[in-house]
Amino acid sequence: MPFFTALFRKRLLMPGMINFFQTLISFGFENSKSDCSLFVQHKPSLIIVLVYVDDILVTGPHSSACQEFIHQLSTQFPVKDLGPLYFFLSLEIQRTTEGLFLSQGKYAHDLHVKTHMDGCKPCSTPLSTTKLDHTGPLLDNPSEYRSIVGALQYLTWTRPNISFAVNQVCQFFQCPRESHFQAVKRILRFLKGSAHQGLWFKKGSLHLTAFSDADWAGCIFDRRSTSGYCVYFGPNLISWSAKKQHTVARSSTEAEYRSLAYTAAELTWICKILHDLHFPLRQVPHIWCDNVSAISLASNPVFHARTKHVEIDYHYIRELDLANLVKVQHVSTHHQVADIHTKALPKSRFKLLQSKLSLGSPPFSLREDKGTPHS
Repeated sequence: MPFFTALFRKRLLMPGMINFFQTLISFGFENSKSDCSLFVQHKPSLIIVLVYVDDILVTGPHSSACQEFIHQLSTQFPVKDLGPLYFFLSLEIQRTTEGLFLSQGKYAHDLHVKTHMDGCKPCSTPLSTTKLDHTGPLLDNPSEYRSIVGALQYLTWTRPNISFAVNQVCQFFQCPRESHFQAVKRILRFLKGSAHQGLWFKKGSLHLTAFSDADWAGCIFDRRSTSGYCVYFGPNLISWSAKKQHTVARSSTEAEYRSLAYTAAELTWICKILHDLHFPLRQVPHIWCDNVSAISLASNPVFHARTKHVEIDYHYIRELDLANLVKVQHVSTHHQVADIHTKALPKSRFKLLQSKLSLGSPPFSLREDKGTPHS
C-alpha cells in the first residue's frame, strides 16, 4: 500500500499525556529529537504517530499494522475513533490516485462571511506593488484588523502565495490605518477568486531542494531586508517563509547570505526529521540562490574583511558545505521561486512564480467560486 494512504484520526478521551507518551515508548516507539509531538515505530512495521493535544494522527505504509496499533492503544486508553483523516485543525484532506490534497476552503469561506466580504470581486494579486506606509487616518476598531490578520496567518498553512502579503500587514498591528485595512481587504479579494485552492502532494523524486532569496533594505521604515525561502521534497512544496530580518544588512551580499543561513537551518531540521523516520537522502540537498557574491562566499575558504559582520552565518553554511550536507548553487533571478516571498510582484511575475508552488484546485468541489478575477 502506498505511503500515507493509511491515515487515521483518533481522539484521546482522558487527560494524562505523560502516561500516553510513556505508553508509546513501551510499545516500541521512538520520540523524535526534532519534533516532540512525533513518534515513530520501525519494527515490525513502520507506524508514525503525530500528537496534537488530544488529537492523534496515525499513518504508515500498511493499513493493517496501523489498525493493530489502534486496537492495542484502545486497550490502554479510551479512544474515540474519528475514522480516516478528512479534516484536521481546519485542514481539509482529500486522497486520490494522483496524491494528497490539502486545503482550507471552508476556513476561507467562513472568513469571507465573517468579514462580510463573501460578495466581493476577486483580484489577481494579494498585494499592490505600492509599499504600505504610516500615512492616512487610524482605524477606529484596530481589534477587528488584528483578528482578521491573525486568521489570515493561519490560512498561510496551505496558501504560500499569500505569505508575503500577510507578513506585510502583520507589521502594522500596533497602529493600523485605513490603508492597511484596505490591503487586508485586497488579500481577501484575492482569496475569493481561489478559495478552495490548496497544496498537492504527489509522487515524484525524493530530492530535497530549496530556493533562497532576500530583498535588500526593502522596508522603507527601518531598511531591514526580507528573507524568503521555498523548500521542495521532490515536486512538492513542504516548507516556506517570508520574514523580515532581525538586523539591518550593510550589503546585498549580507542580506542574501543571512537568508541562506535561514534556509540552511530549515533544511537541517527537515533532514533530522527524515533521519528520525529512517529515510536516508540519496542526494545532497541543494540550495538555489541568485546572488553570485553570496555563493562565492559560501565556497571560498578565505574570509574577507568586508564581510566580517556576517561571520556567524558564514561559518554555519561553510561547515555544512564542507561536510557535504548542503550544496549552494546559482539560479537566475528569473527562475528564483523564493522571489514571491520577498516583495510585492506585478501580475505576470506573480502568476509565473505562483504556478511553481504546488498549488492547485481540488479533485472535486462542493462549492462553486463566483466571480472573475480583476486586476
